[in-house]
Amino acid sequence: MHSSIGKSLIIAGIIIAAIGLAVLYRDSIPFLKYLGKLPGDIRVQRERFSFSFPITTSIILSILLSLIIYCIQRFRG
Repeated sequence: MHSSIGKSLIIAGIIIAAIGLAVLYRDSIPFLKYLGKLPGDIRVQRERFSFSFPITTSIILSILLSLIIYCIQRFRG
């Protein structure tokens, strides 16, 4: 039981580190610099106010993460 918790924590740490690196080098990775600026993302900018709701980006990321999780579970057993 303890080994499965340890493996899960290591995998979670690797995933968090990968996300951190992607955010850090966002402008140098071609497809990441468009996240939040896709057609369908809501952006309102006024003189003293700005609001951003990246709905299209959220949907695309949700689909990608769902596919990744599905593939991991499918090949796992």
